[in-house]
Amino acid sequence: MRLKLTFSLFIAILFSFNWGNTQEIPIEFLKMDLQANQQEQNKTILNNEIPGVTTEHITLTSAVTKKVANDKAHKTIYLFIKGYGQLTSGGKTYEIVPETIMLPNNVTDIAFKPIENDTLHYLKISVFQTELDLEDIKTFPKEHVDNIYFKQFIECTSYTEPIKSPQTTSRTILPNKYIPRVAMGTVKTIGPDKVGAHVHGMLEQLFLGLTNNNTIVYADEAQVDFPPYSLLHIPRGSSHSVSVNAGNEMYYVWMDFFVDKDGEEWLKTHNTKDE
Repeated sequence: MRLKLTFSLFIAILFSFNWGNTQEIPIEFLKMDLQANQQEQNKTILNNEIPGVTTEHITLTSAVTKKVANDKAHKTIYLFIKGYGQLTSGGKTYEIVPETIMLPNNVTDIAFKPIENDTLHYLKISVFQTELDLEDIKTFPKEHVDNIYFKQFIECTSYTEPIKSPQTTSRTILPNKYIPRVAMGTVKTIGPDKVGAHVHGMLEQLFLGLTNNNTIVYADEAQVDFPPYSLLHIPRGSSHSVSVNAGNEMYYVWMDFFVDKDGEEWLKTHNTKDE
């Protein structure tokens, strides 16, 4: 009896140990529908996944005008992913289309709203600024800090990378030296294709699935289906990759949040491509 009890206890401990060390890929799916008569929706996505980074999915109808408020403790990034709108600042009007990035930087008179009878979806990503960040940003080009940054993804500079095939189109939608320790880009290709396995322990990374993205993400022994309008967190230090089957599309945003500015050396693996 004692032998059976000891053996059962051993199995329970072993099972608990293996279960606790199973790698997971945290993922959350964006809610793309508003309830009847609802004009605005705001939801924090993957809450507390990355220290100092808060991601909100915000949905507006054309009845709402959103004024951008500056917060000295944070830098913010707006990724407009669905719907059309107009943004005004300094007497100038910017046309918001799907897959547009905006940084308010130090500009204080920014407002935007969806066009009539449309619904606008965007992610607002807030990055806490440490004391070192506040010192580092003083060395950035003045135009990167004092001017609004507004670009369609398709307008952004393309690059190549050893872990990606020649048929892949990658773009840097947010270079470094705009927000301390942050860079962003897109990856687009048609299957069968993949982004090869790689490891980067110097940064935290989020992936945002864009329109028609239908891929599989791997991190060590884990894998997860990665559909459009979903946000996932690549476990730091994991060996991760992305694959897309024949006839499907890979199209997502990568977001790099570096532990320190020395980690930005990783971006030198991106080779700017002449178009």
